[in-house]
Amino acid sequence: MTFADSTPAFPRPVQAPAGAPNVLLILTDDVGFAAASAFGGPVPTPALDQLAANGLRYTRFHTTAMCSPTRAALLTGRNHHAVGNGIVSDTGSGYPGYWSVIPRSAATVAQVLRLNGYDTAFIGKHHNLPQGGDDANSGSFDLWPTGLGFQYFYGFVGGDTNQWRPTLYRGTSPVAMPPMTTTLDHYLAQDLIHWIHGQKAAAPDKPFFAYLAPGSAHAPHQAPAEWIARFKGKFDSGWDQLREDSLARQKAGGIVPVDTALTPRPKEIPAWSSLSPDEQRVYAHMMEVFAGMLAYQDDQIGAVLDELKRMGQLDNTLVVFIEGDNGASPEGALTGSTNELGALANAMKEDTRWLLSQMPRMGGPDSYEIYPVGWAWATNAPFQWTKQVGSHLGGTRNGMVVSWPARIRDKGGIRTQFGHVNDIMPTILEAAGIAMPDVVDGVRQQKIDGTSLVYSFDAPQAPERHVRQYFEMLGNRAIYDHGWLASTTPGRLPWKMGGSGGLPTDYKWELYDLTKDFSQAHDLAAAEPARVAALRAEWDAEAKTNNVYPLDDRQGTIRALGAMPPPKPRAYVYWGADISVAQSKAPPINVRGFAIDADIDVPKDGARGVLIASGSRFAGWSFGFDNGRPFVVHAASQKPDDQFRIAAAARVAPGRHKLDYAYKPDGMPGQGGTMTISIDGREVARGRIGRTAFVAAGLGETFDIGRDTGATVVDLPGGTRFNGAIARIEVGIR
Repeated sequence: MTFADSTPAFPRPVQAPAGAPNVLLILTDDVGFAAASAFGGPVPTPALDQLAANGLRYTRFHTTAMCSPTRAALLTGRNHHAVGNGIVSDTGSGYPGYWSVIPRSAATVAQVLRLNGYDTAFIGKHHNLPQGGDDANSGSFDLWPTGLGFQYFYGFVGGDTNQWRPTLYRGTSPVAMPPMTTTLDHYLAQDLIHWIHGQKAAAPDKPFFAYLAPGSAHAPHQAPAEWIARFKGKFDSGWDQLREDSLARQKAGGIVPVDTALTPRPKEIPAWSSLSPDEQRVYAHMMEVFAGMLAYQDDQIGAVLDELKRMGQLDNTLVVFIEGDNGASPEGALTGSTNELGALANAMKEDTRWLLSQMPRMGGPDSYEIYPVGWAWATNAPFQWTKQVGSHLGGTRNGMVVSWPARIRDKGGIRTQFGHVNDIMPTILEAAGIAMPDVVDGVRQQKIDGTSLVYSFDAPQAPERHVRQYFEMLGNRAIYDHGWLASTTPGRLPWKMGGSGGLPTDYKWELYDLTKDFSQAHDLAAAEPARVAALRAEWDAEAKTNNVYPLDDRQGTIRALGAMPPPKPRAYVYWGADISVAQSKAPPINVRGFAIDADIDVPKDGARGVLIASGSRFAGWSFGFDNGRPFVVHAASQKPDDQFRIAAAARVAPGRHKLDYAYKPDGMPGQGGTMTISIDGREVARGRIGRTAFVAAGLGETFDIGRDTGATVVDLPGGTRFNGAIARIEVGIR
């Protein structure tokens, strides 16, 4: 009846199993199998090398050949189509395998660990949001990291971000970055270290799960100048020689068998010796920038590992380091670009003379660079093809290092068992001593498709347990079964937009015995048609089980636009300043005519700053005041001849005004048109926009009211924030 004869009994909090390790999961971006020195590549990665020396290198580990699908399979332990992520999330389509929505029946490894006594954090790139789900102003946020089991998130959402001027979020709230003195990898590493400090201060005996996913070395290739300078002249011998040198190092280091064949260069990629001296000069420098970016990334990851060691935490930390979410990126096409989206989507034209003129800017904030496909092919040695090609190992084979000093005894060992990105969740759960639950948050769970790799930690010769795995990406498909790989011949060059020109079902099939042919070099399809037929039937069964159908080999915006209705005329209204919305929720001013009506108050000392900004100097719009005069700037790209400016001659007097902008396109999107500026119903400026960009660049740039966040479209004296008052802005789409 009273405390005197009662015994306190608090509810017991959930605790992780005794001795459960910390887990640090690292996934890098667009890094080919033969880029890092840990796997025979030309770029020194001492942090990864040291991790491998204390742990294990997996040389037959596979991803899905594309970003979002790999990340979905990594976090859920399921096949990518089975969790609605059969394609990069920006171009999801209206079919169950391609909705870009991870279902609640596929709880992530973070959700399961958190419910079993772990603290969880996500630092870096999150690219598993459907179209429209990337806006921080509305929505359920179920598919943001904090809705997927992570207690803490610091990073960016989408395919890439400017490494010098990123668009970042903490939780679901935008972060205003101060002027940056180096690239983003440093800030991500320091934020993770700070989170670990706090976590161990509050709960020193509680294990953590930290997922570090830097956006490098995806485009834009950007790095501190001193890191780029380290590689001056290192790639002058070209991509053909680089592949030969990498294979020699791989053989010497036991990364590949000594009889591994070097697959030939696709005829569509030029031989290095066929290039002009100017082409060789600029392309070699583009590879120097990439190398500087990857080396700096490794250095910053090393800072995290060093801090774990200093804290005494590294010994009982399971580190899973996957070097690349797919093969190296071919999106730079044959010449590379100083503006990836400009070349891919906005019809930007670049010749060798232009590229040479931009060499001093490459890697810095005024370049959104990506190297030529020749380097992507080279850094995937010894395999065929690149990212996007799910049928061939150049797209799907990535190096992985696993370190757990307290548990793994074979320091520096190499493991050759087949592994897949969907194996990581079951591996982590087994290492932590946690069973996969049947029901999570009231939802019955679909089966885990991956297989734990813990069995291989102490058994280099153990028979592999993941014996069958299908692959499909953009129509390219394959199936692995007990050492055999049947795969389709790509119908579209991976640096070309659109489709193959035919149907994906028309693709030819190839056959490889990977037990004897490590590099997928010898096609046996003609000699074994019955085996090809049997494996094709297996692939079809897997496709039906995992929601792979319907096949679609179209790459780029054409795929997404085919699944969505075109934008309809409507009005977008904004009630004040300091508003930023994702491009998916912004007025489609890049593809339609529009009218902007702004009710503003000009201060006594005159107007300055931005009323509306969309995109960046690499592709975007800016509407505002410079020295009291209203202006419009459209950047179809960062090239001077792609920059268009219309401005009034006179300053606008202090007080309330209605400012109108009207854009009438000449015809189809991209062809340009006429822009007028009016104050209180009186036209004050008229001019021509020579051509328009189709997509705002970069991918994380927002549509801003009263300022210009991220990378700016134009730089203004005193900054971009509008110094007056914005009562209302309406953007009408025609």
